[in-house]
Amino acid sequence: MKNYFDLKGQVALVTGCSGGLGVQMAKALANQGCNIIAIARRQDKLEEVCKEISEQFGVETLALKCDITDTDNVNDVVKKAVEHFGRIDILINNAGTGAVAPAEDITDEQFGNECNIDLFGSFRVARAVAKQTMIPQKYGRVINIASMYGLVGNKIAGSAPYHAAKGGVVNLTRALAAEWGKYNITVNSICPGYFYTDLTRDTLNSDFFQQNARTMIPMERYGEEGELDTATLFFASKASSYVTGTNLAIDGGYTCM
Repeated sequence: MKNYFDLKGQVALVTGCSGGLGVQMAKALANQGCNIIAIARRQDKLEEVCKEISEQFGVETLALKCDITDTDNVNDVVKKAVEHFGRIDILINNAGTGAVAPAEDITDEQFGNECNIDLFGSFRVARAVAKQTMIPQKYGRVINIASMYGLVGNKIAGSAPYHAAKGGVVNLTRALAAEWGKYNITVNSICPGYFYTDLTRDTLNSDFFQQNARTMIPMERYGEEGELDTATLFFASKASSYVTGTNLAIDGGYTCM
């Protein structure tokens, strides 16, 4: 029986891997035998995550502290990762932030910070990984985590910089896919809707957001842990070898209306 999602022996670098969706996706990859390079800004959390993944799935892990707004730091961290494992097969660009305020009150600093982390940060890491390992090895799977808010606007919580940055990630995905296809590198994006994490649970469970979910989401609920796993595995696996420049919304149908 063929396991289409077999990643045994491969190496994945996951940004924003100190909690939330980053950890969930890293575990999905590790469950298929993939070794994990976890990067984020909090070394202590990274060490905890890597220990847990290693013990649970029996794969090799590496925790590397990284600020994705610092080009030199990104290049150095990728270099260390490649020196350790010899290659990086999969990149999940998951790190991000979110400024919430009415558009007319958003500051230049808020807008710039959002784009620097969510959009430029994703590009910095993709550029470093592609140049140092994926292009030379003529193989790679890049998965950019955008957002359903990169596809639509919203009235519930003003976050224009987030919409702009994540919309940029969606089209950056197409641009990189067009350029890197000749190197056998696929580049795709996932646009999650509302998902429960430790940081979002209280907000999503508020009466206001619960009513919004029933009105705006055809499935009438939020995403649960594990519901990004198969999309991540599909884009990460060799089974998706002819899929590139594609965006997949996993939002319970939010963006279909």
